[in-house]
Amino acid sequence: MGITGKTHDISQDVEVIQSALAGEHAGIAAYRIAGGSGLLVPDTLKVALLFKSHHEGHRDALAKLISDIGATPVAPKSDGDYVSELKLGALKSQADILSLATKLERGAASGYISQISSIRDSGLSQLFAQISADEMIHWTTLNGMIGGSLPAEPFQFG
Repeated sequence: MGITGKTHDISQDVEVIQSALAGEHAGIAAYRIAGGSGLLVPDTLKVALLFKSHHEGHRDALAKLISDIGATPVAPKSDGDYVSELKLGALKSQADILSLATKLERGAASGYISQISSIRDSGLSQLFAQISADEMIHWTTLNGMIGGSLPAEPFQFG
C-alpha cells in the first residue's frame, strides 16, 4: 500500500522525494534549534513545536516511500551544517526566528507546489499537494504572527 492507500510505482520520482526529504530534515532542525534557543516565549514555542511535529510527519512519510522502493533515504545533516546554511547563529530574538521561519515555510510551500508537475505518480502528487497545504498553514500562521500582510495578488506560491 502506498501512502495514499493505493499501490504505486514511485521509483521514477525518487530524486524528487529525496529532495523533499532533505528539506524536511532542514525544517525539523531549524525548529529544534530555534526552539532550544531560549528566545521564544511559551506560546510561540508551542507553535514551533507543533510545526516541527508536522515536519516530522512529512519526513516519516517521505522516508517510508523511499525505503519502500528499496532506496536509502537521505540522512539529515549535522546541526552545525544547518546552523551555518540557515544562518541560525544570527538569530538574536523571537522576531528574527519568526522572520526566518516565515521565509522558510514560504519556500517549502512553493517548493512542493513547483514539484507537483514533475511527479509522474498521481498518488505522490496528491501527497505533495497535502504537504504544501500544511506548509501554507505554517506560512500563514507565522506571517500573521509577525504582522505580515496577505498576498495582494493570486498565484504567489509555486
